[in-house]
Amino acid sequence: MSVLVLHRNPFAAFPYRRWLSGDAPGLDDRTPHCGDLVVLAARDKIESAGEPLPTAADHDLTHLEVFDTLDDESVPARALALAEKHRITHVIAHHEADVALAARLRERLGLDGAWSADITPFRDKVLMKTLAREAGIEVAEHLVPGRPQEVRDFAARQGFPVVLKHRAGYNSIGLRIVADPDELEPVLAEARWGDLIVEAYVPGRMCHVDGLVVDGRTVAAWPSQYQYDLASFGLDPGPRVDLTLDVDDPLTPRLLTLIERTLTALKRPGSRLRTHAFHAEVFHTPDDRLVLCEIAGRSGGAKIREVFEILFGIQLAVQVTRAEAGLPLPAVEGAVDERGLLRPRRMAGQVLTMKRPGLVRALPAVPDEEWVEGFWLFAEEGQTIAPASGSADFLTATVGSAPNRVECERRLRALGERINAETKIVPLPEEGEA
Repeated sequence: MSVLVLHRNPFAAFPYRRWLSGDAPGLDDRTPHCGDLVVLAARDKIESAGEPLPTAADHDLTHLEVFDTLDDESVPARALALAEKHRITHVIAHHEADVALAARLRERLGLDGAWSADITPFRDKVLMKTLAREAGIEVAEHLVPGRPQEVRDFAARQGFPVVLKHRAGYNSIGLRIVADPDELEPVLAEARWGDLIVEAYVPGRMCHVDGLVVDGRTVAAWPSQYQYDLASFGLDPGPRVDLTLDVDDPLTPRLLTLIERTLTALKRPGSRLRTHAFHAEVFHTPDDRLVLCEIAGRSGGAKIREVFEILFGIQLAVQVTRAEAGLPLPAVEGAVDERGLLRPRRMAGQVLTMKRPGLVRALPAVPDEEWVEGFWLFAEEGQTIAPASGSADFLTATVGSAPNRVECERRLRALGERINAETKIVPLPEEGEA
């Protein structure tokens, strides 16, 4: 077994060698020896988390190559060359922006795992919505425009606001909620035609469902609800709370059923996408409809993986890493019930604060509440930081647990307000100011 990893995340939380060697908690000695372990990493994601750049020796890697960004046009050719040199047998990618390249590499090299046709329904939002609608799943009215007037006509028919996004976008980057015709014109002037979708705005609270599929069968899934708007990452100075839904919440079974239908609709016969995580987003409208926004065939961002671990006792990143390397999942096998399902142990959630531009004067102390299960800082005092570049560009992140959603929300909101009060970022003077 030899593995190539496309890594577009902070590095410290991904000990790939340990996960692939069977000596992490919940693993066993059934794991065969992992030979060459080659990682292509993104400098921008590592540095934005305040981490030092890793070395191959630090992480027991055969080869580590750090690019300024994995969007570098040289990455695909370099990944293929390294795969051939090291006789790679498996390709791993956790980030939405890299799953398509991972699929192309597997297909080119004839490797196990998802190929391009398996990934496309989860990456191409137009195909995704088409397949979902054909299966009777409600999606927002939408259009792939070829020129500005088509967007204006769509807005006139549907009414404002309208939503513009990239066809294969992620992390809300480039997403715009346009309130009126005057606001629309400058957006149209900068539009990338062919990569643009315009959608009718769907009111309501956004829910998300996260889960794990093993050999084509969902073994663990649970819904949560954002208590904020994802697209407001650049304007939101306060804490952003995300909460799991209670077992007896009437939305819980409805959301789980909807996503099972969606997964069925997006997987064509013979799909190689067999064992994977997923992250789905669904609008719950004021008139009690569920409208699919989108679904990804990988684990969610922010600290969703850590929240999932609180719920079910398994870490999604570990399971997906091992699954994409063709390894057994003993932690899952040992935790499922007689029906082959994992059940949540308690409720959980996360509270996030976003980066905002300026000089960091003070950062919050590490919370010492016993229910806090993880806390992360993504800046240092004395550092000058830029504004959030997407919905996953955090200043702080905290995950916690509680017996139920109400108590979890109370705890996280109070902690979020304290974190916000203890954070001091001083705006830098405008150019030319004294």
